[in-house]
Amino acid sequence: MIKHTVLAAALFAQSVAAIAAEAAPLRYDIYVRGAFNGWGTDNVLVHQGKGIYQADILVSPGNHAFKIGSKDWAAEWVANPAASVSVKLGDAYPLATEAGPEDYLFTKTTTTFRFRVDVSDPKRPVLTVTQVETPAAAAAADPHAGAGATATLTFPTWDGKEESARFSVRDPQAPLRSYAHSTTMQLRDPGPQATTYEEDATLPVVRSGNLAFDALFALAGHEMKLDSVKEIRDGNYNGGAAIPCDCFETGEKWHYVWTRDLSYAADLGLAMLDPQRVRNSLLFKLSGWRAGVPKAPQVAGTPDGLQIVQDTGSGGSWPVSTDRITWAFAAEEVLKTLPASERAAFATKALQALANTIENDRIAAFDKTTGLYTGEESFLDWRDQTYAKWITDDLASMASSKALSTNVGHYKALTLAAQLAREHGDRADIRRATRYEGWARDLKRAINTRLWLDDAGMYSSLTAPHFDGAPLHKFDWLGQSLAIITGVADGARAQKILASYPHGPMGAPVIWPQQQDLPVYHNRAMWPFVTAYGLRAAIAGRNVAVADAAYDTLMRGAALNMSNMENLEWLSGQPLLLDEAHPNLIGPVINSKRQLWSVGGYLGMVIRDVFGVSTTREGIEVKPFVTAKLRGGVFAAGDNIALYNLRLQGRAVNVKLRLPPVPAAGTSGYYAVERILVDGKPAGSSIPWSALDAHSDIEVQLGKLVDGTTAIRRVSADPYAETPTVFGPREPRIDGVARAGGTTTVTIVPADQQAGITYNIYRDGKLVASNLSAGPWTDRENSAAACYAAEAQYTSSGNRSHHSVPRCAGASVAIAATDPRVDSRVAIAPGNARFAEAHRANWGQPADRLDVRDVRVPQAGDYAVQVRYHNGANQINLGISGGVKWLALKDESGRIVAQGVVQLPHARIEKANTPTVYSTPLAARLKANVAYRIEMSDFYNMSYLDSNRSFSAAGGVDGPSNRFDIYGVRLLRTNGTK
Repeated sequence: MIKHTVLAAALFAQSVAAIAAEAAPLRYDIYVRGAFNGWGTDNVLVHQGKGIYQADILVSPGNHAFKIGSKDWAAEWVANPAASVSVKLGDAYPLATEAGPEDYLFTKTTTTFRFRVDVSDPKRPVLTVTQVETPAAAAAADPHAGAGATATLTFPTWDGKEESARFSVRDPQAPLRSYAHSTTMQLRDPGPQATTYEEDATLPVVRSGNLAFDALFALAGHEMKLDSVKEIRDGNYNGGAAIPCDCFETGEKWHYVWTRDLSYAADLGLAMLDPQRVRNSLLFKLSGWRAGVPKAPQVAGTPDGLQIVQDTGSGGSWPVSTDRITWAFAAEEVLKTLPASERAAFATKALQALANTIENDRIAAFDKTTGLYTGEESFLDWRDQTYAKWITDDLASMASSKALSTNVGHYKALTLAAQLAREHGDRADIRRATRYEGWARDLKRAINTRLWLDDAGMYSSLTAPHFDGAPLHKFDWLGQSLAIITGVADGARAQKILASYPHGPMGAPVIWPQQQDLPVYHNRAMWPFVTAYGLRAAIAGRNVAVADAAYDTLMRGAALNMSNMENLEWLSGQPLLLDEAHPNLIGPVINSKRQLWSVGGYLGMVIRDVFGVSTTREGIEVKPFVTAKLRGGVFAAGDNIALYNLRLQGRAVNVKLRLPPVPAAGTSGYYAVERILVDGKPAGSSIPWSALDAHSDIEVQLGKLVDGTTAIRRVSADPYAETPTVFGPREPRIDGVARAGGTTTVTIVPADQQAGITYNIYRDGKLVASNLSAGPWTDRENSAAACYAAEAQYTSSGNRSHHSVPRCAGASVAIAATDPRVDSRVAIAPGNARFAEAHRANWGQPADRLDVRDVRVPQAGDYAVQVRYHNGANQINLGISGGVKWLALKDESGRIVAQGVVQLPHARIEKANTPTVYSTPLAARLKANVAYRIEMSDFYNMSYLDSNRSFSAAGGVDGPSNRFDIYGVRLLRTNGTK
């Protein structure tokens, strides 16, 4: 027996040695990257010998997108670069070694899968996925055995059942408790149904008489500590290697610092608890210019260019997306909580970065006609989920639309920069403060004028793009909430919003209505951080029903999932809605534990909302919001609740709320503050720092019940059904715009062949016809240069679609890149299989210029000047290399008649005959038969910033990329800018 064992060991050692000696066919590591691992690099394919790479991965139920890719995505392998493939177990799939859509793996149960890639021919790798049998796990021990105290929270499910979470501690009297926490709900990711966590001596603790409430606050603190890291990483930066940073990472599956995630998390709660780490993270998201990069004369700001970074994303990042200014939400909170000795230095840098960002956004993303900023919706950055289906083929149209949430973010940035400039106090800063205050007032007015929809009682989330511009009947909870919190919405509008935005049985969705044919992520989802902002908005508007719904949503989500999750399906509250009949709709398609902004939202819910503690520069404010439902439910067991060891400005503060008697069942309202004592002395709700000792006790007596507002819109539906109750119809298209005899005929083609849908027509962004049937409609106005868009509407619910692609009746003048009037140092490249037409290839180095002379229009009027181009520097959802250039139009005397930034975002690449697209338009009023000259030169994009010099793709390690192929220019006659 011993002989056989020794022989086997020797043979195994020889085998391992042989594999090790065999050279691997790849000179780099290759990974399985997908929704089940946050698209990260946790699952490396290990070389087994003979060109075989393998990884065994435990995968939870779902329809999981994945790709085979290297750490920096320089290598990306998919089954079919033209379409997604659903992988069947055991089948062999030759992989294309090029970028393409995700492949999918479906599983009904948590299973270990073996991903096997044969790279014996590196030019044609082959993927096989099989199931691996795993031994049955031993029965888990009872995590609550021997507990000194227990509590259970039970929640109804959408299908009439129940789920519960149980909590226990061995010593309920311990100064710092250790909790056990279990759940009956099937978790999103593989793992045990129970966990443990401890209270932390550096963080506050809660004692409410409700063990579950205390535990969930401790859970959020524990997850905040887990998200507090010494280094961060992302496969796209620094070659995937760690980057030192005492920062907050974004979540269990997201190991980097993202501007908006950090900013909202800090604003909601983290800045109060760890201002230094938030400050470090905020500073990480600032960058100046890369060395040696020339700066175009139109670029604003200080010579170093210090500004806020817009992260990689749609169309190549900024200014397709402009919500980098959400940085201001976090900066404002940090400035309230940093000690005075640290505040001044950060305030100086924050003002410089904000000012440079504001000034350049004003140039690149401000529309003077509407008074609004362009750019993608904040956080809703997966185009397919919240925009028209056609938008992914025309990202310039997304770039020119205006979003509520992003514009409110610009308002916050302007007001904070004005405040910091006034604090700085020299003459130049006072002038700057006055200018920013004026811009903020004008922006607030424009939001209320342009985006408010009185028939809906809410703000439109976004406008249609150029050549349309109408505010869409699309709504999002973050934008509505931020408008209320910042004061953009006045009291009457705030009340209408709170009463009008729909809530499902489990809470409020992040968008309304939902969009068909799409999986759960932003669409059909609740995001806890958005719910936390909805709670703050409800408290500002004293809407008890909306506040109670938010309290319920946040506690339920954390309790049943044993973590503060990234998102949940909104009608069921599930971390994964497994739709076997429609695998392509399963989701949320990705979902991370301890998502940073969810953690910040939960901590803020307890500290800022229940206990009412917030910071100001002068001190703290104490304005608790305890509803009758909270008092009669969560807080029914005792006469007081307490928050201990809240550390602010070097002080340790205890806050105790003394509660009125438990109200009768069904009572509604919130409790007014009757009395506040600070260390036994009467005080107001605003408490200056000077009134607080190193250790201070604040006691708040809650008194009479105030009615508040109870208006709330409730909706419900089967989470598996795409019904008109909660969905909008698919957008139609306009098949043709025909001019004849002074009239224009528009033909509407429906996307839905179902009853109960009517259509609306918009001319130049204004509703001109409604309740139409599909087919031709004739506009009898003499609108030779009008642009039209169509919208579908359900008659039963009133829910509306996105608008169609706008179609314009105006004549156009087109000049090809090969025309002799076009001059550039970049030579003409011949057509090829992918790009059939000759073009100016890879144009856009900082020194490149494009001149088009002798440009004439046959009729005087308003024109939209656009560049026809293709930008294939990266995929449409990735990168920092969107084209951003300066376009000027001059008359015969050389006078500039129009100038500004035009955007040329990433576009799709096809295997053959890739279509060209148009840039965002430059509006110009032109005279007939005058020889104009078009000049295009450099501006900048995010690849010009030093923070992106280690980025792996275009615009990173090989230098800035602001280049694309030019096919020509177009001047389209319109009725003016929209």
